Formats: sequence, structure tokens, C-alpha cells
Amino acid sequence: MEESQSFLGTGWGFPPTFHRSAQGVDMISDEVDIESSLTILLSTDVGSRVMQPLYGCDLHRLVFEPLDTSLQAYMKDLIKTAILYFEPRIILNDVTFEPEPLEGRVLITVDYTIAATNTRHNFVYPFYKEEGTEVG
Repeated sequence: MEESQSFLGTGWGFPPTFHRSAQGVDMISDEVDIESSLTILLSTDVGSRVMQPLYGCDLHRLVFEPLDTSLQAYMKDLIKTAILYFEPRIILNDVTFEPEPLEGRVLITVDYTIAATNTRHNFVYPFYKEEGTEVG
């Protein structure tokens, strides 16, 4: 397996994909690694990791709550705290919400700056407020 020299970090892709011919796993680096890390952080329930019981964001508990101003402020605080403690490679600039009532989801936009390169990025996380209906 070839070793990457990325200074922003290199890790396994999510979900992990193994290749028998290459005898290894798909690796991701740089900005893609940070976005994957944010996806995992925002979708992980606090307490679900044995070795890191405080890791996660616990957004799933808020799925059926009405998206009013106080809930948005609470969600923003949950996201800011999770990123502060578990994603040290970025500086959080802002978190915004864009509800899509017909789709049953809220688009959470995380605006951040990568500390090592001082470049700005946006990450959009789709938070679904309703259960999937076309589950195969």
C-alpha cells in the first residue's frame, strides 16, 4: 500500500472499501478526508463509540422536533461543540440551516477554514426529518 504524504491527513474512506487485488483499503486525503470526517461526526450518536464515548453530535434525537429558532440555536451549538472538540484541522466560521419542507430534510451548511492552508470551504450535510419511503 502506498503511503501518502498529505499534511492535512490521510484516512480510510467511509464506508471502508477493500480491494483484494491491491491488498488494501481505499484511502482519502486532504479536503476529502476533512469532509468525510465531518459527515461521520455529524451522523454519529454520542455514546455509540466504545473508546470515545463523547464523540458525535446527537442530531438524530431532534428529527421530529419543529425547526424553530430555539432548535436551530441548539443544533448550531451541538455542531459547533462537536467540531471544536473532534475536528482540530478546521476553524468553524458559521453554521446555517436551509429547511426543505417538501423534501422532509434540512440542509446544514458548515462554513469553515482549513487551519493549515487558510482556505475556506463549505460542507453541506443533509439532515433528514422524515423516514425514507422508498427503502428497497
